[in-house]
Amino acid sequence: MILLTPELRAQLIRNNVEAREADHIPVVKWFTPWANATWLVTEMEPDGRCFGLCDVGQGTPELGYVSVEELESIKGPFGLTIERDLHFRPTRPLSEYTYAARAAGRIVEI
Repeated sequence: MILLTPELRAQLIRNNVEAREADHIPVVKWFTPWANATWLVTEMEPDGRCFGLCDVGQGTPELGYVSVEELESIKGPFGLTIERDLHFRPTRPLSEYTYAARAAGRIVEI
């Protein structure tokens, strides 16, 4: 699966350029279909480093950076790869997802 379409990539880069301190609405949600890892991404540097809410399934979601290239290289059982949630429709800024995730110990739909 393609983690970033050209349109999503453009929006993430725009968010990065526009306002570093802005509380953006997440642009994309990635997840591992074989584990509990999830990423809600709001911005992307030109080098492919993305900023957002990262939850590797250990009960401690945190804000940070993740590399698209690194995520694309991860292979799970039976060759599974990280997927983009095609049904994700974000409605709130990243700060609200972060607050809810820290309270729940994982990224949750709000």
